[in-house]
Amino acid sequence: MDRRQARAAAMKLIYEWEMGGDGGEETVGGILEIKPEEPEYDYTQRMVEGVRRDAEELDKRIGSYTSGWKLERLGRVDLAILRLGAYELSLGELPPGVVISEAVSLAHVYSTDKAPSFINGVLGSMARAEKE
Repeated sequence: MDRRQARAAAMKLIYEWEMGGDGGEETVGGILEIKPEEPEYDYTQRMVEGVRRDAEELDKRIGSYTSGWKLERLGRVDLAILRLGAYELSLGELPPGVVISEAVSLAHVYSTDKAPSFINGVLGSMARAEKE
């Protein structure tokens, strides 16, 4: 599993958690087929745990940039992608452009046609504002 696949797995686990699941070992190992010995296993777990822990703060930050859209109106997949992107931006481990590009790529694969530009706009605004 490479980093892109790990990021997609993290987004799926965040989505599952949002929908009431627990993202437990059955999901990780059985459905997503992620094994603890895989190179990016720790990254996936770290992203999911960070988003779950910081969800309230992440949602406040995301809500500041959704141009009047309430988070309740967003699709759950879009919210999972935004939470993951916002969390990765907060870590500062990758350049903001990389984080945003990866989030937009997830939206292209897992969401609607309008989601990539929306996610790009929200995360781009967030990255610019937090840089200042």
